[in-house]
Amino acid sequence: MPSFATHRLRVHDASLPPHRRLSALRTCLTVFSPYGFYATYHHLCRSAGIPRDLGEDPESLVRAVDELHEARLLWLDAAAVWRVGRRAQKRAGVRRPEPPEPAQWLFWPDPEFHPGGRLAEVLPGVMRGRPDVEGDQRRDGVCPVCACDRGTVEWDGSGHGRYTLCAGCGLGLGRRPHPLPPGPERGEVRADFRHRRRLIWARAV
Repeated sequence: MPSFATHRLRVHDASLPPHRRLSALRTCLTVFSPYGFYATYHHLCRSAGIPRDLGEDPESLVRAVDELHEARLLWLDAAAVWRVGRRAQKRAGVRRPEPPEPAQWLFWPDPEFHPGGRLAEVLPGVMRGRPDVEGDQRRDGVCPVCACDRGTVEWDGSGHGRYTLCAGCGLGLGRRPHPLPPGPERGEVRADFRHRRRLIWARAV
């Protein structure tokens, strides 16, 4: 597994060309990405103002990786505290952990619809959830990230199912089969979704 710390230092290394520093940032995202890779990358590009031409503002990469690092430290601290408590529970014969282990990530189906605040501000809500790519991420019908019911919206832009999203933050709360049958129309939806991800990769949206 790549080292987050090593690649964070490469992002900070001004002697490296910007494209290599960007590559190091993306490697950090393979280690820690609270919204999933593309959604977290899209968030950081916006929050840090990473331009399409990296030469215009190479230090935006530092702002991005430091925001990611700040959130990761919160998760590492919470996970360490949880492990201490879990060892005590095991000694006491408690078989099911309570509370559950802090989640490191949750699933945002639409990578362009995610929370707008800093990752460190949103992460406590992420840690309350349960990572499940099928969308089983709510407790008592409430979005764990918003900690309230802000309503829902439907999204079927990936071609892999119709997702119920929290209307406030975009978190996936459930999934049903895609309304389109297999065929050219669904293929077009999937192709458009791949195109949108390429635009995110290129920092064009």
